[in-house]
Amino acid sequence: MVRLSPVVRNILIANVIVFILQQVMSGVNFTMMMSLWKFGSDNFAPYQFFTYMFAHGGFGHILFNMLGLIFLGPLLEQFWGPKKFLIFYLVTGIGAGILYNGIEYVQVSKVKSEVEAYIAAPDPEAFNRLIANNDNGLNPEIYEFIDRYAENPDNEQVRLRSVQFARQLLDIKLNYGSMLGASGAIYGILMAFGLLFPNTELMLLIPPIPIKAKYLVLILGGIALYSGFNRSPDDMTAHFAHLGGMIFAFIMIKIWQKGRDSFY
Repeated sequence: MVRLSPVVRNILIANVIVFILQQVMSGVNFTMMMSLWKFGSDNFAPYQFFTYMFAHGGFGHILFNMLGLIFLGPLLEQFWGPKKFLIFYLVTGIGAGILYNGIEYVQVSKVKSEVEAYIAAPDPEAFNRLIANNDNGLNPEIYEFIDRYAENPDNEQVRLRSVQFARQLLDIKLNYGSMLGASGAIYGILMAFGLLFPNTELMLLIPPIPIKAKYLVLILGGIALYSGFNRSPDDMTAHFAHLGGMIFAFIMIKIWQKGRDSFY
């Protein structure tokens, strides 16, 4: 039976309380306020870099994150002590949010430049290229409009409508979608475990097979990296946040590392 350490227990309680509040305060957009929105979004606020890691998108989301915390966190807290473990957890979680939002900012800035360039010189070919480069589940009407625009390239009303679609595209990229969940910090814990206890075998849930911690870290890190760069429009997972948690964990471990701290 897993024995919860003090900080792990308090983090678990905080996550459960926030999850309950999400269910009972849905009418006041509590989840929206707790989630991390993109830089430049009307909903963004700096405090969200802290609050997002305590909110979750559903029961399965919080269940798997808290299982990771419960099974791996106590050993790290015992190894480092409560204060150091808490600092590690918060830094990796906040760091994951910063990396994720930084990458999103770069991507949104690219779309903004493309939209501004199109508005300055609208034409059917440029419009088609703009939509093709940024197809992200837009209004289906836009694809019917592409054909109409091609047939009426000099129609002023059609051209103005294309500009509206371009601005709508930018608005969707900027204001649609937010990030929430403790996954960044949990991936940080996993990275720490893999670095400090590399040959310790962990039992996977699916499939139920044992695997050494160092190999699990490599596999999950590779998946996060690949999925982040090959993300499909309907993929709602913040893969770069997972990678961010691992990167910040790696940096912190190397800074803290003194003497022999690998166990077998």
